[in-house]
Amino acid sequence: MTLRPMRWEGGALMMLDQRVLPGRTEWLRLTTWQEVHDAIRDMAVRGAPAIGVAAGYGMALAALAGQNLEEVHKGLAASRPTAVNLFWALDRISGLQTSDFDTLLAEAKAIEAEDLQANLDMARHGAPLIPQNAKILTVCNTGSLATAGHGTALGIIRTAHADGKNIFVYSCETRPRQQGLRLTAYELTVEKIPFKSIVDGAAASLMRAGEVDCVIAGADRIAANGDAANKIGTYSLAVLAKHHGIPFYIAAPTSTFDVTLADGDGIPIEERDASEILENEGGLVGPANCPVWNPGFDVTPGELISAIVTEKGLFRPPYDFKSDGLK
Repeated sequence: MTLRPMRWEGGALMMLDQRVLPGRTEWLRLTTWQEVHDAIRDMAVRGAPAIGVAAGYGMALAALAGQNLEEVHKGLAASRPTAVNLFWALDRISGLQTSDFDTLLAEAKAIEAEDLQANLDMARHGAPLIPQNAKILTVCNTGSLATAGHGTALGIIRTAHADGKNIFVYSCETRPRQQGLRLTAYELTVEKIPFKSIVDGAAASLMRAGEVDCVIAGADRIAANGDAANKIGTYSLAVLAKHHGIPFYIAAPTSTFDVTLADGDGIPIEERDASEILENEGGLVGPANCPVWNPGFDVTPGELISAIVTEKGLFRPPYDFKSDGLK
């Protein structure tokens, strides 16, 4: 494991600021839960599993300061609405029913360690899906930076590469914040995995040319019927993959499942600021006051997903995760 998005050090949460990668490597020293909240909201940390880990440490910092943990729980929960790992981690910490700092810190560390192990197990289950000499398309960033380490979808790719499968990756730039270009391309470069980055709109032509053997994406919330919310643009890739007869896989830990929702219609979709589309490097690229619709996520119907890879193994359609006992 060569990259980690955060670490506990000297009574503070040290967080790699992903907003400035790959141009700069800067670590934020967070000492309050409010700073953790802002880091999640402003996407200094992102990726559903990593957000959950950060929230656990945010609760520990609040306990260290002797603050009201019920109010802190509510405050951290308001940082981003779609990634269910955030709420899962907060509920797990609150379920301890204690404000003892050492206990909460130990639980936050356990959440981080368990997520790393889940990623490694997920990769073990998912790597056999990747054929020898495969050309793989992925979207957004689902690697070490989005998790406690190794990654979900990108973790499977890393393991397939380590297994000597001679893979090649196409990384969608992922509009509008370009996590695929800034972060996935960065991780692939560090790992020395052969790849090319493409604009999101090139995916259809790439598939039509026979240059994609499978598509692998992550998820921020998965409903009981397998509908999966992920970074905006994922649904388009699933539809394209279906049309071209290409398997489309989702990789996510079971902490990402929300079986209280029957289907994806109940998943809250975060709408982000217009500046992400209208501005580039601080300069306006669209008309001033241009109306914008900027959802951060879309929902891929379970029927378009060839398999969902978790740390517990593979699931294939038709999906019924409530009956499978996932909570």
